[in-house]
Amino acid sequence: MDKKDLRIIFMGTPEFAVGTLQKLVEEGYPVVAVVTAPDRPVGRHQDRLQASAVKIFAEAHSIPVLQPEKMKNPEFLEQLAAFKANLQIVVAFRMLPEVVWAMPEYGTFNVHAALLPQYRGAAPINWAVINGETVTGVTTFFIDKEIDTGRIILQKRFPIGIDDNVEMVYDGLEKLGAEAAIETVVKILEGNGRAQSISQSEMAIETGPLKPAPKIHKETCRINWQQTAKQIHDFVRGLAPVPGAWTVIDDKILKIFKTQLTDLDTEGERPGTLIVKDKHLYVAGMNKWVEVLELQLAGKRRMNALDFINGNQVLPELVE
Repeated sequence: MDKKDLRIIFMGTPEFAVGTLQKLVEEGYPVVAVVTAPDRPVGRHQDRLQASAVKIFAEAHSIPVLQPEKMKNPEFLEQLAAFKANLQIVVAFRMLPEVVWAMPEYGTFNVHAALLPQYRGAAPINWAVINGETVTGVTTFFIDKEIDTGRIILQKRFPIGIDDNVEMVYDGLEKLGAEAAIETVVKILEGNGRAQSISQSEMAIETGPLKPAPKIHKETCRINWQQTAKQIHDFVRGLAPVPGAWTVIDDKILKIFKTQLTDLDTEGERPGTLIVKDKHLYVAGMNKWVEVLELQLAGKRRMNALDFINGNQVLPELVE
């Protein structure tokens, strides 16, 4: 098979998905349509609509765009079938009903930002960093009836540095995901519409207990100071820069965007104890002090720790 024999429908919404769509277009793969989320209200009064990053890219390249509210809508299914796609590629999109993912002759594969079967779910990059992983990656797999459980086609690994935050890992995986998608399409072409794959149940034997990646909510982001300094540091960078880990100081929300590990023992200080020493801001974990480098008090701008110290001459003894 040659790439000209393909008719690809791409499904995705955020910036993370644009990298793969752009790579497909640049390398001359025929993307006949894009499916993305409906425009969403934005602004103070929710009075204007914002198109998804994928829609913006698609329209700039004259690719037809579908934006269904419901994936089982008969009108949408009719429109989708009319493109006569033989392959669908999904990156950072919603769960698909079988009537959609089973439609193309060569199947539907997803690019997932983790090394499946680990970190199935909506926030795999966040949870990999929060859990202190030193390696993550991307997986391409054929979609089936359950979330992120389909047969794996290929995986590519990506290192996570001890101070890397979600944004850094996100950027690396966006590029890696695009490479993995192209390699997967090549495998499908080389197999005349088929690609070798392996069951995730076989993979699980090698990966140990499975770690989930559920959606991040506001309460998820509250810092628990009753942890080691390393766990606190990982938690902060696993939510930075968005949505941001938070704590409470003087009954106000304090977001913390960047921390640094220290070798300073807390010597029995209560976790959450706040101190300033030599113009540096520290909070006690269960074993070591964590240095806070960037933060934002509710109603204020984001700032470095020195500016925060200079603007708050009297600081409380604890954060909660």
